[in-house]
Amino acid sequence: MEHFGYEIVHINKLANFEIGQNYSRQDDIHRIFGGQQQGGISTPANQPYVFIFTGKSGAEFGYEDGWQDNGVFLYTGEGQVGDMEMSGGNKAILEHTEQGKEILLFEATGKGKPYIFRGKLACQSWDEVEGPDRDGATRKIVRFHLVPKENAHVSEFGAVEYVPPKGKTLEELKQKAIQAGKATNKSSWKSAPKEYRKRSKAVKDYVFARANGVCELTGKPAPFKRKDGSPYLEAHHTRQMSDNGPDHPRWVGAICPSVHREIHFGENGEKLNEKLKKILHELEG
Repeated sequence: MEHFGYEIVHINKLANFEIGQNYSRQDDIHRIFGGQQQGGISTPANQPYVFIFTGKSGAEFGYEDGWQDNGVFLYTGEGQVGDMEMSGGNKAILEHTEQGKEILLFEATGKGKPYIFRGKLACQSWDEVEGPDRDGATRKIVRFHLVPKENAHVSEFGAVEYVPPKGKTLEELKQKAIQAGKATNKSSWKSAPKEYRKRSKAVKDYVFARANGVCELTGKPAPFKRKDGSPYLEAHHTRQMSDNGPDHPRWVGAICPSVHREIHFGENGEKLNEKLKKILHELEG
């Protein structure tokens, strides 16, 4: 079909980009996943990703992105003239966790040249600052505080040292988890990494409490108990086949370790993952 000018998009294809490697925006990103081929934010339909692009050329439009000493990446929203609004690509970044999407950052190396993949990020918070637009007029600029996702090897199969919360009802844990999935308007980005860790734990607290010691995929009791006596289950992010995906109750299930590994490494992994998605949809909507 490509020979006739049609775009072929692979639905929910896993993005196996390697940090530090070069990629063609057209061939390696849009030809495979779709999405807007121009601009700094690309939001392909039917894909669990928001692609964002940064580079020195954005400075002329008031875009000054960059890494901070605490590991936060400050990313300027889209909109070249007038105040930036929380719509379009900006809204996609703000609500990426609720929508079950990951943010993938690419850095330009020059006009017509490849982009370097810089990693998967999560939007912890955002603020507004003043800066020039394309015409030089002062306007409000939306700035996102993005935090690198935890290393997949650390979080992939759940933390063994997990400590269950005490004295909280299931509804209280649920509300805390839902709020944790929303990026907040905060003037300072310095505490973003710490707040992100709290946010991830809030979701796990609720998901494990919701499961109540029973695998949410098989319906069987946890295979063993932790040293503290609590049932051992592992958190699985259904929107990504690595477990540093979006932290929101509707996308995360508590499952037994054996079926968890089957999802990741078994021949029926994709089918099991889809089954868990349906179960979570019934639980969380």
